[in-house]
Amino acid sequence: MIKKIGFAITGSFCTHEKILVEIQKLKDKGYDILPIISETVAVTSTRFGSHEWFVSQLESITGHPVIDSKVKAEVVGPQNMIDILVIAPCTGNTLSKLANAVTDTSVTMVAKSHVRNNKPVVIGVSTNDALGLNMCNLAKLLSAKNYYFVPFGQDSPSKKPKSLIADFTKIEETILEAEQGRQIQPLLIKENYV
Repeated sequence: MIKKIGFAITGSFCTHEKILVEIQKLKDKGYDILPIISETVAVTSTRFGSHEWFVSQLESITGHPVIDSKVKAEVVGPQNMIDILVIAPCTGNTLSKLANAVTDTSVTMVAKSHVRNNKPVVIGVSTNDALGLNMCNLAKLLSAKNYYFVPFGQDSPSKKPKSLIADFTKIEETILEAEQGRQIQPLLIKENYV
């Protein structure tokens, strides 16, 4: 049974408040959550909030200090620290790195060290180029062992025709299916929920 969730967060700063809500829901249901952020998230303040505020919120909700470097992230797999890894939001940049075995951030380092233990990774995609050049990376991970996707759809087909975003409210449902080795269905959703 899944009890310890590694929750990794990459760019896509416009989704961070929604992610905090979902992390709080998981925490309220009794999951122990280890927060992981990319080095970019750790130091970047945007119009959506300061990095200090975001880190403090994550640490307050989870009760754990964030993992924000490759050095801190490297031990997650060898020490078997988590049952499942969630990467949400997962940017196109991170999607590309995962699909092509590039391990140069805290998030990709945790993913690499977690997958070596043959455990599931849940991806909540949020990228403006998922239906563009990143489509090949999305396809690679959709067919790769141990990778599961939170249902996703186009958030603004007329303004951003190549953009996809996950329905983050379905993270727990995706986790429960991934625990059983199944991809949640339906994967593609039509509604405009952003």
